[in-house]
Amino acid sequence: MSDNNKWVACWGNATSISNRGEAIYAKDLTLRYPIRMCFSGRMLRFRFSNLTGTEPVTLDKVFVNHTPITFGGETSVSLMPGKEQESDAISYVVERGDIIEVSMYMAGYTQMNSGTLITGPLSKGFYAYGDFADADELPLDLTRHTNWFFFLNTIDILTSADNHAIVCYGDSITAQSWPDYMAQQSFGTNVSIIRRAVSGTRILRQYDCITYQAYGLKGATRFPLEMNVAGASDVIIQHGINDIIHPVGTDVNPFRPWSDLPTVEELERGVEEIYVKPAKAMGLKVWSGTLLPIYGWRTYNENRETMRQTFNEWLRTSPIFDGCIDFDAAVRSDTTPKAFADGFDSGDHLHPSERAYEAMAQAAVHKLICNLP
Repeated sequence: MSDNNKWVACWGNATSISNRGEAIYAKDLTLRYPIRMCFSGRMLRFRFSNLTGTEPVTLDKVFVNHTPITFGGETSVSLMPGKEQESDAISYVVERGDIIEVSMYMAGYTQMNSGTLITGPLSKGFYAYGDFADADELPLDLTRHTNWFFFLNTIDILTSADNHAIVCYGDSITAQSWPDYMAQQSFGTNVSIIRRAVSGTRILRQYDCITYQAYGLKGATRFPLEMNVAGASDVIIQHGINDIIHPVGTDVNPFRPWSDLPTVEELERGVEEIYVKPAKAMGLKVWSGTLLPIYGWRTYNENRETMRQTFNEWLRTSPIFDGCIDFDAAVRSDTTPKAFADGFDSGDHLHPSERAYEAMAQAAVHKLICNLP
């Protein structure tokens, strides 16, 4: 393994404000996240985030399987509000395809404010009442599944120098399944798929009310933080539909004024200034991802559809990108192009079905990994 000399992110998620419900604290809780390794390597390091917390969070025990994850040699860590913390590099040999389990135990009252909801075939976690961070198995009667990923932000592996990471950046559509299907389809290559996605996020705006806080930070705040990805070579940006569909007027929703509705030119300028120029300065290739159909969505109207189509045409043709992944073309109907194809609509006329997410992944793999036009 002498050629394993490069740190590359092998798993990653965004960190955002978790959904505001009746209870925002946990106590005497174990979190466990199984992660499939896409590369072989001999050392791991882990980043934990309390980016959107307002109080310190203490992780009393942190393990990868039965190996303690340490922080300056200590086996517990306090995550300061608004901060992220990287672990020590841990000697831990993995082979491609291995499943590692990252477990955290929080003994005292813990603010669960930094977490993101993600779904897909590779994105499942567990929580258990009690201290089971070092247990072989979580007790069935005290354990439930969760798709909320709290605190765990990124896993890096010391691996072969030819391995690299592709970042998938976006909103709920990217927080759902297509990056996982992309990871499955590209498994066995020298590419990892790192998801940086938060449901409800917009490029130009963010919400400050508890009703929509989980819709996350605006692009200018998110992007510099989320692009901290070791070994990244490319970023796919599929973002902007929420800027178009959210505003409805304060007579309908006090938090969604019409003044939040941007022009297409403002969206284009935002993508260029907030995403493309910084990514290029990082040495990354930048791929645009077209916005998906919204016909039938509850705030659909012809003006929003015209905005989407105009923005998509710019995403397809602007020379500022290294290329375009035409997700819209991959999932739209041939006979009614402003709608999803049959079987490709989840039912809400905004989010794709699982079949459609697989088609999106195929389009991305086709473009970035198979290097086809």
